[in-house]
Amino acid sequence: MTTLICGSLAFDTIMDFEGRFADQILPAQLHILNVSFLVPTLRRDFGGCAGNIAYAMKQLSGQPLPMAAVGSDAQDYLERLRALGIGCEFVRVLPDAYTAQAMIMTDRDNNQITAFHPGAMAHAHLNAVPAARGDIRLGIVSPDGRQAMLEHAAQFHEAGIPFVFDPGQGLPMFDGQELRRFVELASWVAVNDYEGRMLCERTGWPPQELSRRVRGLIVTLGAAGCDLWEDGRCIRIEGVPACEVVDPTGCGDAWRGALLYGLEQGWPLARCAALGNRIGALKVATRGPQNYVVKRSALEL
Repeated sequence: MTTLICGSLAFDTIMDFEGRFADQILPAQLHILNVSFLVPTLRRDFGGCAGNIAYAMKQLSGQPLPMAAVGSDAQDYLERLRALGIGCEFVRVLPDAYTAQAMIMTDRDNNQITAFHPGAMAHAHLNAVPAARGDIRLGIVSPDGRQAMLEHAAQFHEAGIPFVFDPGQGLPMFDGQELRRFVELASWVAVNDYEGRMLCERTGWPPQELSRRVRGLIVTLGAAGCDLWEDGRCIRIEGVPACEVVDPTGCGDAWRGALLYGLEQGWPLARCAALGNRIGALKVATRGPQNYVVKRSALEL
């Protein structure tokens, strides 16, 4: 069984600001905002939602297959994925574009400011869900080009492949009608608490109603764990304390990789979510979205 991961492959340039954004930004002066942050440390990591999710799944011995669009500068990334045993047959290389780039700045309270250049990702709709591949039995629509997210959700549904709708930072691109359509096509919905509130506001459906339209709605809450909604009822899956809080970049993607791994195994949704909390706590203790290592003991739930 293979899981098709529709989303971005990107390079993350990550900077650490030793102060607090709140101390540098004056609320009364937002209309003339002009600020500069000194960032003593800078590093470049492999990232993007599809890459991060695939990495998490592979760490858990899952079978991820990313589908994305990259630019001519992605050779190192593709070689890394292949070295990890992650197939790249559905990664399209566009020679006249750059791979998507995220510039992420994190302050001492783990708040983040991100600038994102989509690059080749804007053409991800040129890829199509391969309906004829009998081994692809699960999927996810994660943040990607707007048209790609719309088309891939419809293609998953037409192919009869259950999938997770994970709008992430792409959620503001869609209006209420489009988001309702995503929910109607999806089997599961995964959002963080902020995204969950926006999703409910734009669709006009409270969490209870959303959860009745899919097999499950998961709202992640960071260190507090997550709320799991099924058929209008909610239970809290408690968080797992991190041994150290180092870098939140990619925690949500690590969580979703664990969710997909559990779904591949046929686990109940609560067990999938509990594993997600554990892998998220493991990732936050490591710098970069794809540098943590999962031990088999993580699966002992």
